[in-house]
Amino acid sequence: MSLNLQDIPRVKTITKEDFLKHYFKPQKPVVIEHFIDHWPAYSKWNLDYMKTIGGDITIPLYDDRPVHSKDSFNEPHAKMKLGDYIDLLKRKPTKYRIFLWNAIKEIPLLQNDFSFPDFGLRLMKGIPMLFFGGRNSYTFMHYDIDLANIFHFHFEGIKQIILFDQKQNNYLYKVPHALITREDIDFANPDFEKWPLLKKAQGYQTELNHGEVLYMPEGYWHYMRYITPGFSMSLRAIARNPKNFSKAIYNIIIMRSFDNAMRRIKGQKWIDWKNQQAIIKTHKNL
Repeated sequence: MSLNLQDIPRVKTITKEDFLKHYFKPQKPVVIEHFIDHWPAYSKWNLDYMKTIGGDITIPLYDDRPVHSKDSFNEPHAKMKLGDYIDLLKRKPTKYRIFLWNAIKEIPLLQNDFSFPDFGLRLMKGIPMLFFGGRNSYTFMHYDIDLANIFHFHFEGIKQIILFDQKQNNYLYKVPHALITREDIDFANPDFEKWPLLKKAQGYQTELNHGEVLYMPEGYWHYMRYITPGFSMSLRAIARNPKNFSKAIYNIIIMRSFDNAMRRIKGQKWIDWKNQQAIIKTHKNL
């Protein structure tokens, strides 16, 4: 048995009007296959190019180890020169990923290779974020703290995507006071005997290839696995739904501060309690 997932709709390209009408307003995901063919990045951006222009930059790395009370929010697990990391990606599988890296700040030359598209939403131009990963590395199922509208531009390789909207929270083993589900769930091959409520969750799936753009609506849960080594860039626009915008403010100002304080006070007991509560609260829906 597999997760209850439907394929994310795909279009070759799209107008601003059609995007707003068919995907943004109903808050549905879509993959746009040929929206950035005219960007210089479409033909230039690959791992070798990134190594050439930024190989000496030291970058933060993350892996799939469980959250620990001693870790601060988004604290990297290791650091490495970008060139050495790309060599590692091409040499063998690795769990290390680059996550939320504002490469444009450190490599301004990249700004010449793309433009900010007009989807009818005001994009936050100061934070184009890059993400890299090796074969079979993945992100835990999570949603972004600001519940932003996300446009995910993929370069090189193939990436598996699984999405759920916030209506599926009762079935995903959501960890309280956090943005993640239980980290020991393998969403690529879930154990339904251990996590039976996952059978009720209804979501979306796709595989992203070079040059394709994925639109993820506000607050969507996302799991991403690199089938082959590659990287992506995300552009974002703030949540427009008042409920989502309010939740984003709460997450940033209150939830994150409360969680960090409880980690300092209770240590690992706080993390363990949250993980247990994810099971207890979810299984109330059995």
